[in-house]
Amino acid sequence: MLLKLYPDNPNHREFRQIVDILKNGGIIIYPTDTVYAIGCDINNTKAVQRIAKLKGTTADKGNFSLICNNLSTLSEYAKVDNTTFKMMKKNLPGAFTFILQASSNVPKLFKSKKKTVGIRVPNHFIPLRIVEELGNPILTTSIHDPDEVVEYTTDPELINEKYNKQVDLIIDGGYGNNTASTIVDCSTDSFEIIRPGIGELIL
Repeated sequence: MLLKLYPDNPNHREFRQIVDILKNGGIIIYPTDTVYAIGCDINNTKAVQRIAKLKGTTADKGNFSLICNNLSTLSEYAKVDNTTFKMMKKNLPGAFTFILQASSNVPKLFKSKKKTVGIRVPNHFIPLRIVEELGNPILTTSIHDPDEVVEYTTDPELINEKYNKQVDLIIDGGYGNNTASTIVDCSTDSFEIIRPGIGELIL
């Protein structure tokens, strides 16, 4: 199913529909401030496994991140010191994935011994509103395009053609970007950019 959402006229009923799908174990494709992504409710184990299978991996081995709508729940999923927190606050919402030391909740979510977790607070109303309505973060992973020239799929109509039988909902929020988020590893004593992307880090 393809659902069109526009920034100037977001409908509360449509967001409730999205959240109902997530709560029932559905997986969705949605726009972010960078590329389109696949997501599900982090508390639904079967949905997490479905996304892992779609990406050709398993929940314990996949590189998934969590999308939060702000930093207020950060301590539930990650261990973060004051310096890192202040730096993240300067850069979020924004096109960053911050790799942090995982809290004890993360291994339970992924049925693994994961010691780190990626955190995203994208500068895009759709994922932020979904998380707000859902009441907890969503698991997220970017859509890769098999075409080597175009690393990420940007056209929601084409995404729908490819994925409509594999996911429960595709949200059309207009054309997406072709460049992913900047990944910053904060799991050690220093901040290291391990993948340059759209975001320009403010220290």
